[in-house]
Amino acid sequence: VVYPNHGIGVIEKITTTEVAGAQNSFYLLRLKSTESTVMVPIANASEIGLRSPINNIQCDSLLKALSAAFTNPPIDWKDRYKEFLERMKTGDIFHVAEVLKNLTYLSLNKPLSFREKRMLERARYLVISELSTVCRKSECVVEPLVDEALSKCCSKHRTATVTRTLTRSNIAVAH
Repeated sequence: VVYPNHGIGVIEKITTTEVAGAQNSFYLLRLKSTESTVMVPIANASEIGLRSPINNIQCDSLLKALSAAFTNPPIDWKDRYKEFLERMKTGDIFHVAEVLKNLTYLSLNKPLSFREKRMLERARYLVISELSTVCRKSECVVEPLVDEALSKCCSKHRTATVTRTLTRSNIAVAH
């Protein structure tokens, strides 16, 4: 399963525990990233965002999404961070990929804030680890594929930004 903002985990067992006088069932997850365990209430699992990993067909879609164009995020880093944090919390790997694309592009143009650097690392880890798990390839095989897709994305965005800027300049000169 995938636990939002933590990545791939394995349900080791289902346990029942008394909480506040009521019996509750929990998934006991072992997280791949830290080997730590987390108890997730079964009744709230979907609201928490616990989900199955993407399938093999979605791996190609995810790589295509990583190489696709994106819209500019908010300019103010606090607004941008808040927006990206909301996307990360969804647990949807395609939302995480959008954050990864944006932060990768921004990091090529200027230094990121400490929080954004950490978020970039987390998004990168989540995308690479899920792809490697689903595709049954090591992370060192998947990482160059992700880097290539991000390179294409950033190149497309840079070209589109230059084209928009030139078009605006031409319009301004014409007036």
